[in-house]
Amino acid sequence: MSFPLLTATAVLPALGAIATAAVPAARRTAAKWLALLVSLATLVLAITVLVRFDPDGDRYQLTESHAWIAEFGVRYELGVDGIAVALIALTALLIPFIILAGWHDADPLETGSKRWRPTQGFFALILAVEAMVIISFEATDVFLFYIFFEAMLIPMYFLIGGFGDRAHEHGEQVASTQRSYAAVKFLLYNLAGGLIMLAAVIGLYVVAGNFSLTEIAEARANGSLEMSTSTERWLFLGFFFAFAVKAPLWPLHTWLPNAMQESTAPVAVLITAVVDKVGTFAMLRFCLQLFPEASKWATPAILVLALISIVYGALLAVGQRDMKRLIAYASISHFGFIIMGIFAMTSQGQSGATLYMVNHGISTAALMLVAGFLISRRGSRLIADYGGVQKVAPVLAGTFLIGGLATLSLPGLAPFVSEFLVLVGTFARYPVIGIIATFGIVLAALYTLVLYQRTMTGPVKPEVSAMPDLRVRELVVVAPLVALLIFLGVYPKPLTDIVNPAVKQTMSDVHKQDPRPEVEAAK
Repeated sequence: MSFPLLTATAVLPALGAIATAAVPAARRTAAKWLALLVSLATLVLAITVLVRFDPDGDRYQLTESHAWIAEFGVRYELGVDGIAVALIALTALLIPFIILAGWHDADPLETGSKRWRPTQGFFALILAVEAMVIISFEATDVFLFYIFFEAMLIPMYFLIGGFGDRAHEHGEQVASTQRSYAAVKFLLYNLAGGLIMLAAVIGLYVVAGNFSLTEIAEARANGSLEMSTSTERWLFLGFFFAFAVKAPLWPLHTWLPNAMQESTAPVAVLITAVVDKVGTFAMLRFCLQLFPEASKWATPAILVLALISIVYGALLAVGQRDMKRLIAYASISHFGFIIMGIFAMTSQGQSGATLYMVNHGISTAALMLVAGFLISRRGSRLIADYGGVQKVAPVLAGTFLIGGLATLSLPGLAPFVSEFLVLVGTFARYPVIGIIATFGIVLAALYTLVLYQRTMTGPVKPEVSAMPDLRVRELVVVAPLVALLIFLGVYPKPLTDIVNPAVKQTMSDVHKQDPRPEVEAAK
């Protein structure tokens, strides 16, 4: 029996979460180090998965299958394709940086303070989220996926509501109320999506008789499983609604700005760079593979919603006073690009969407974590409270600039490749949508450069005149992310080699081929 590598990759952070939570309250530092070591060990396992995965091999590799609830056709089935491997690697890579960046975020404000939950709880919850996200990427049983798709809401609720941002202009009491509001809103929106998906999951079982993604997809492909047009469309809508809430797609996005604003910067990164990727990943794995005809039927409406997300998110980002809300609305715009790439139904669009998931995770982590370091020094999220930071903290300002330039997809940085492929793939089939979407690029340059100008340039405000530059721990967090943004910006081939075969198989699922160019290349 081969070593269950995929199970180990998900179980290790789960066991680490239990062990971290069990550390005595007086030994906060030990809990931090334990969580960090577990996250690094998980990264080693994720790298092993990446190395052992053969892009030219079977669609799903390193598979595991065991009986679970046999009476209802539920199995413990895991397997990864190139898209899942890339996102597992992203998740495992970001968690150690999230833990390091949040090293002091759950410390009491003063000795004996009870306003904050125990430090070990903060880091245990982060590891729990990591475990649930990883197994969501690995699950090839629909019911197994659904369980962890919903279960990850619980630790996220406590991370948002119990360990929120301490920088608040109206005091701790108002901050606590707003954190609770943001956490409840996050939970209710995602639970609503999950309940609708549950109805669709049950409907799928009634039609197919089991929950195995591979068996159902194979039966759909060879014609042994017939599904009426109306049934397929209703099931698709049930799945897509839940994924659109998680993504988040306009108009189901309103929980995200509140959640990111009230969270600590590391938890905000966990939300948008890790957890939200489950939604867009599931669109590729479940919506397109299980319901190919319904996916094509819904494509025009979804592209319009994605386009609204792109422009709407960017416009609102331009007008934000709060640094975290600006990054949140920018992320809504970026998720619009990802969803547009998925439903453009071209190999370039879907490859670009997958790369965008990875590159957006890295670029948002870099920008948000540096913003968090900045906020912790000044004690304010308001952009107007800053000015001239680059003169007193040039390394902080420089890394903030690189994160911002990556957010606006500057050529030479990783997100540019993703956005370019998404736009090329969209232009090929839906030129009007592609043309309008480019307006989001212009707005991205506007909100990013205005943010940098107002916080980093100009006269030095007295409140920031003594601001220290990045410390060693903070440099350890930011430097690798910046290096990755540059490396994948100039050499994305290692990533494209992994995801492109999976994208071709997804295109085959929906029976789509890339449009032929109107002008043939010269021979």
